[in-house]
Amino acid sequence: MADTLSNMMPLGTQAPDFTLIDTVSNKTLSLNELKGDQATVIFFICNHCPFVIHVNKQLVTLASDYKAKGVNCIAISSNDVENYPQDAPDKMKITAKKEGYIFPYLYDETQAVAHAYNAACTPDFYVFDANHSLKYRGQLDDSRPGNAIPVTGQDIRHALDCIISKTDNLKPQKPSIGCGIKWIKA
Repeated sequence: MADTLSNMMPLGTQAPDFTLIDTVSNKTLSLNELKGDQATVIFFICNHCPFVIHVNKQLVTLASDYKAKGVNCIAISSNDVENYPQDAPDKMKITAKKEGYIFPYLYDETQAVAHAYNAACTPDFYVFDANHSLKYRGQLDDSRPGNAIPVTGQDIRHALDCIISKTDNLKPQKPSIGCGIKWIKA
């Protein structure tokens, strides 16, 4: 399986709107319902990717640490479930409960949302400010499966701290790396 880099959507891009099914609550939820008062972190993940499995605990910790600061996190899976049944909505619900996700885990059945965000890999991260303007995209941190670097979420944490403190994020933004999204073949 080849490692895939994120596409790095241009900073300042407005968050593409969406309405998707939350696999845990079975409710249809929109970006406007889920956005944070200060910032919104959207991450494209899936159940089986070793890169996602590697960061799952940090995703929950990050969401928990920033919830009270007005930051909401949203997870989306866009994988082709016909060819990758381990990523089907019923399995997403099991994963969300097992991992203790405190954020919605949405299913992008048509892959339209992944295309709108130009998502390429799992995990792929996007941080938007209160006005839905993209302020960060790329990696969670430098940790990867097998590289012995601790998973801290430092890149996204720094981006969120900059948004909250209304300061510019001057650090270089590195692409995320992971498994390529499993696209539906036409």
